[in-house]
Amino acid sequence: MEQATTPASPEQHSFIRKTNNIGERIIERGIRIIGGVAVVLIFLILLFVLREALPLLTGAFSQPKTAHGATTSSAAGDRTLKPEVYNPDVILSEQQAPEEFTPEVYNLDVSVPVTITANTTTTKEPDEGDHITLSNILGTIWQPVSTMPKFGIMPLVIGTAKTTFVAIFIGAPLGILAALYAAFFAPRRLREIMKPMVEILAGFPSVVIGFFCLLYVGSALQSLFGFQYRLNAFVGGIGLAIAVIPIVFTITEDALSAVPKSLLEASLAMGATQWESAYKVMLPAAFPGVFAAVLLGIGRAFGETMIALMATGNAAMVSASIGDPVRTFSATIGAEMGEVIWGSAHYSILFFLGVLLFVVSFTLNAVTELFIKERLAKKLQGG
Repeated sequence: MEQATTPASPEQHSFIRKTNNIGERIIERGIRIIGGVAVVLIFLILLFVLREALPLLTGAFSQPKTAHGATTSSAAGDRTLKPEVYNPDVILSEQQAPEEFTPEVYNLDVSVPVTITANTTTTKEPDEGDHITLSNILGTIWQPVSTMPKFGIMPLVIGTAKTTFVAIFIGAPLGILAALYAAFFAPRRLREIMKPMVEILAGFPSVVIGFFCLLYVGSALQSLFGFQYRLNAFVGGIGLAIAVIPIVFTITEDALSAVPKSLLEASLAMGATQWESAYKVMLPAAFPGVFAAVLLGIGRAFGETMIALMATGNAAMVSASIGDPVRTFSATIGAEMGEVIWGSAHYSILFFLGVLLFVVSFTLNAVTELFIKERLAKKLQGG
């Protein structure tokens, strides 16, 4: 009976060089350092976002108050505030500015009288105080800049879900069908041109896609379907689908190409047509890769900012119709983060939205990694 032998380690293998030269050692050390720094940066960014969103749970917001109990619009609490001047050639001087005026009111149901002078801005303190309650966060009104701020995220949840659904409903089938055509039906020369062109579209600037939907797609769809609003969830979903299709196409085509050609030949030998073989044999065999492509497409549509900001109408509305304007998580962060008061409740809620985006993206990637590679791949391999 022969004695089992253990495989030789790289140091004991006669065909592997035991020592590396100085250049190879420097390259290996540099790769390790770069990889470690990348991991550390990811965790630092996550910790920063969590730290900024933490006051949302404790109610510890920086809301300076005046001596009379009113809330000022400055984080420093200065009672003599002056607005920043961006075009001094047309701004009135302080002597010409009115002493007192009342701004336009857009939310009559929650607004209270506001008095704004030339040098100070004071508002009546909200009844709920500085603490943001769970009912406020789960509400249906998003009015963060108001005398009584409303931070209901349900319009943002619905808007993000609608645009993502439209994007995947349109982009995933088109990407999968295009991948099937490129893998099994397209001539070789056409396939060599088609795949690089679609992959170039994956790197197309999203702001250009959003601008295209803003100028042309919105008007065309309004004329075609008679939408009341030119920019809505359907227009934004089409823009997101344009960004999703290259991802779904590339990963699906790679998954189909990785399936052994013997399955296709066996199906054709049994009398199946080319389309039946591709659709009923090759596509199910590549299902793990196709499923991963769809999940990554959902992640791209869920986290896209510029297209959602430019093509959806950017209005926080609770509606089931895809013809109404919507606002997404990422568009809200992109539109409001630049003008929010540091340390305020509005500031923390925007970082809380960032945490939700991270959780969804992490969940999608985890499902792709664990479910696809661990379970479905082993099942298809007979494990």
